[in-house]
Amino acid sequence: MTLRQDAFLDHVQERGEYTTREEADRAARVVLALLGAHLVGEDRARTAARLPETYALILLNPLAAAEPLDAQRFIRATAAWIEGATEQTAAWDVSAVLSVVADALDDDLLQRVILQLPPGYDLLFGRPRPV
Repeated sequence: MTLRQDAFLDHVQERGEYTTREEADRAARVVLALLGAHLVGEDRARTAARLPETYALILLNPLAAAEPLDAQRFIRATAAWIEGATEQTAAWDVSAVLSVVADALDDDLLQRVILQLPPGYDLLFGRPRPV
């Protein structure tokens, strides 16, 4: 089931403890644009299909990462795209957005998405894998 935009932003705002919807929207746009640059194929399309249209289009943006970013570099990239962000606040932003995305996906799709990404993303999605 696709999340409605209001529900998606409400969840991001709550998890990120943002004071405004604009902050939640900004975090969602940046994180989903960076995530979309790392996902390919059917899993990317199926993930987008579970998101509100505005955010699905951001995820499906045709930009592709030149190289896969490990989890820490993903956080640093997020910090670089959000004005005034630090690595600590960017980690918070990434976690708030990706945990909501994780909730929108079924377990099988989430595992396939995480397997497309370098190690460490399971923690960013709030779904640590057993060691």
